[in-house]
Amino acid sequence: MPECNPSTLSVEDVHLSYGSGPSSRSVLRGIAATFAPGEMVLLTGPSGSGKTSLLTLLGCILRPDSGEVRILGEPAARLSEDVRTRLRLRQIGFIFQSFRLFESLNARENVALPLRLNGFRRQERLRRSEAVLSELGLKSRMHLKPKELSGGEKQRVALARAIAHDPPIVLADEPTASLDSENGLKVAALLRRIAIEQRRIVVVAGHDERLGAYAHRRFHMLDGCIQEENN
Repeated sequence: MPECNPSTLSVEDVHLSYGSGPSSRSVLRGIAATFAPGEMVLLTGPSGSGKTSLLTLLGCILRPDSGEVRILGEPAARLSEDVRTRLRLRQIGFIFQSFRLFESLNARENVALPLRLNGFRRQERLRRSEAVLSELGLKSRMHLKPKELSGGEKQRVALARAIAHDPPIVLADEPTASLDSENGLKVAALLRRIAIEQRRIVVVAGHDERLGAYAHRRFHMLDGCIQEENN
């Protein structure tokens, strides 16, 4: 069982299934793992192995059927939906394969949106969004809308949006799958850098072998179980 540490993210003997009755399908079977600040952990495995399902549990999007999810040491699996929503907003940043940027907003406005949801005042939203976009090499692109950005630029905007409110946890689902080789490597390097330099917990689910060179640890998943852990 993972140790209970107030700075870590962990799952303890979690089980998860989709559907009910005869159509119920088990997708996670007794997973136990701990993720620490300063490291990037990669979840690998074939489609249907449970990578994305585990990521959604870590992000408090889904509840496990049994077992516990601990967010920075606090048990989260049985919290009310309102509390879980606040927890996601404040403690977790998400990066999606499909970017999920709002086409009507420019890059800076996309990054500022979760800051607004977290209650930051307008001037602070502008300051933070501009600072993180500049840090990611997008200072000259912050006034452009997603349709005017390349795939690599869109993913960096998505990364900026995920970290602008300083969440201790960053979760990424297939963040390089739609990128070319050069941009895929840049995003992988950025994820590792924010883990090390900013002492964040970074968990990435992906098929992309390029990510392996940047991960501190790798969990290989199969049929809802962690089959192997590599450092």
